[in-house]
Amino acid sequence: MTLFDVYSLYDIEPVRGEGSYVFTADGTRYLDLYGGHAVISIGHAHPKYVKAVSDQVGRLGFYSNSVKNSLQVKLADRLGRLSGYASYSLFLCNSGAEANENAMKLASFATGRTKILAFDRAFHGRTSGAVAVTDNPKIQAPFNATPNVEFVPLGDLAAVKERLATREFAGVIIEGIQGVAGIRMVADDFLRQLRTVCDNTGTLLILDEIQSGYGRTGNFFAHQHAGVRPDIVTCAKGIANGFPMGAVLISPSIEAKKGMLGTTFGGNHLACAAALAVLDVMEEEHLVENAAEVGQYLLDKLGAMARECDEIIEVRGRGLMIGIEIKGNAGALRKRLLFEEKIFTGGAGEHTVRLLPALGITREHADAFLTAFRKLLNS
Repeated sequence: MTLFDVYSLYDIEPVRGEGSYVFTADGTRYLDLYGGHAVISIGHAHPKYVKAVSDQVGRLGFYSNSVKNSLQVKLADRLGRLSGYASYSLFLCNSGAEANENAMKLASFATGRTKILAFDRAFHGRTSGAVAVTDNPKIQAPFNATPNVEFVPLGDLAAVKERLATREFAGVIIEGIQGVAGIRMVADDFLRQLRTVCDNTGTLLILDEIQSGYGRTGNFFAHQHAGVRPDIVTCAKGIANGFPMGAVLISPSIEAKKGMLGTTFGGNHLACAAALAVLDVMEEEHLVENAAEVGQYLLDKLGAMARECDEIIEVRGRGLMIGIEIKGNAGALRKRLLFEEKIFTGGAGEHTVRLLPALGITREHADAFLTAFRKLLNS
């Protein structure tokens, strides 16, 4: 049997990680400024994380959601306190796509409506409902097409008002920052006005914080910069530092009913142990604050570089969620960063380099990237 060949792979295999670095079998060290698609939130092989997961697997790795699991209760309490959503309920699942699927189902259950409004260039996942609200026909199979989803331009309040005035829409789903689209920012004022329109039309506001959440932007969630409070928030990626996990934070206005949601693996003992260790490290090492500080340092330095270098079109982002749009091919530049400078970065489209490092990176890590990036742009 062979692997189903759907990934474009670099000819590099990391076999070990430590903090913001990964290593190949021959000992070559790479600075990881992508974190495996924003997943590595507290760094590779953090000792507290390793111990928590190792200790838990030695006790009980898994049992289903047919019995009590005090780790889930503890996680809900800690996450609620640290995120500012203590009054919300928590549903645990396995991935970001699954979190978004459940969020949209909840909106439909709560309102009795059938439609979801989404935004152009959005990315919400690859499962059936999640891909239906993703504006990318390349990953949408024919059976994923549905008349129950409509798209409007990001930031177009008039278009939102027009569609929601029909009162057909159960919810609006929006990313805190559009990541796959190239770190496309959502204006704070637009989010505030969107909240008002949703309130006025009985529509639930769903914030997809799968990539932009968990401290990445210098607040626990990106939407908190705008001071809004969604009805539903979805999380994944950095929630468990590499262990597959997703979560849905649900407003107390939405009533839970037995059997309305369910999952076999969601919120299992190992996942909860991993997620609790992540919150411990984030709190103890002040990683949200570090993301704000080092992220702003990077944005300031890149902004200054952009003013000096015609090759940079625009620098976008908040905290440690950064997109650098260049005139040339971003894929080629990223390949040179990887093979010549030993730095992992991400991409978004043809022209954008995406940075999504662990939240604990230092100014020294940032400077190493800035030096290498400038050198390659100048060459």
